[in-house]
Amino acid sequence: MIFKPCNGECTEEGTHCDGCGRSHEEIAEMKELVGGLVAFAEKMEYENIEDFANGVAGSIGYMMGLYEH
Repeated sequence: MIFKPCNGECTEEGTHCDGCGRSHEEIAEMKELVGGLVAFAEKMEYENIEDFANGVAGSIGYMMGLYEH
């Protein structure tokens, strides 16, 4: 399956968003995961949010084998 990010043309009708084509279930689960990361960053009171976001993205890539170990 190919991930398609939000394109700003979100719809709530049916089972899938007409904007990105993802299921509403997938969108809701991802929103929950991202919300947890935001809450964690706020709890830690990180001031360098861009570094945190890039670090999380890098960790995901590393754990999914995009980078050599």
